Amino acid sequence: MNIHASGGNAVEIFLIIAGISLVPALLFTVTGFTRILIVLGFIRSGLGTPTAPPNQVLVGISVFLTIFVMAPTFTAIKKDAIDPLSHHKITQAQAIQRGQEPLRQFMFKQTREKDLALFAKLAHLKQPKTRADIPTYTLIPAFIISELKTAFQIGFLIFLPFLVIDLVVSSTLMSMGMMMLPPTFISLPFKILLFVLVDGWNLVTQSLVQSFH
Repeated sequence: MNIHASGGNAVEIFLIIAGISLVPALLFTVTGFTRILIVLGFIRSGLGTPTAPPNQVLVGISVFLTIFVMAPTFTAIKKDAIDPLSHHKITQAQAIQRGQEPLRQFMFKQTREKDLALFAKLAHLKQPKTRADIPTYTLIPAFIISELKTAFQIGFLIFLPFLVIDLVVSSTLMSMGMMMLPPTFISLPFKILLFVLVDGWNLVTQSLVQSFH
């Protein structure tokens, strides 16, 4: 009996550890983290500074911006699922069901109907009549694809002013016969100066947060 009990406890501990290890990846894929990190990466690429800010800084900024954006959703999950479960008012299964509803509402708000229809078709689902008919395993990949598209759309708009500066500098150098001088070497200070003068981090952060509403 003791052998079976210890074996069962070992399996439960293994499942708990495996579940905990998946939590960060799950949170990063069902929240706004992906969009925020990609947009910040576009800023760094547009500026032409591949190591400034470093990856650790971008990830850190993305994490805290994600917490800020997801705060209403996390508050709803705590109120509807975690608090009742901690007071033994609901079961774990009910807590999971209640907890995923605010997250599903957030993902539905950010997901395009075209992407939902694609994964519903790939999953061979019947024509869903309401959002409740769409399972979470179908919603999550549709949400991720929508986030990628939105992030690249924002990144394109960020790239435009930097591209204009590169073109102006390149054409100026060519007209002056300085074709051997790399244009990026001259345009980099101007791009950084432009980004600082327009308070780029403030504008990008404001646009990112508002894009979720």
